[in-house]
Amino acid sequence: MHDKITQLFKAIADPTRREIFHALVIASSALSITQIANQFDISRQGVTKHIKTLEGAGLIHLKNQGRERFCSANAKPLQDLNKWLKFYEQFWDNSLDNLDTYLNSSKHG
Repeated sequence: MHDKITQLFKAIADPTRREIFHALVIASSALSITQIANQFDISRQGVTKHIKTLEGAGLIHLKNQGRERFCSANAKPLQDLNKWLKFYEQFWDNSLDNLDTYLNSSKHG
């Protein structure tokens, strides 16, 4: 599970990869690598490298159609990331509750 989380964090750590993923989610249909590359001020090779990282994390599916490769978004792996974050959310909630208790007790003490 942690290796999967590491891949997801690596994939979404880069702002260009987040934008590529977002563009695919918004498109709600498969886009060719050329269509994606045309939206960014980087080379097609650069876009392809980002797409491979996103694919490795499971966030993008690639499909060959003729001479072109089409990408579609797969947000399902983000559920694993969400579960991981939710586990740690309880510690933030507890810390904030403890801080609130401390601050309120020091006012009256």
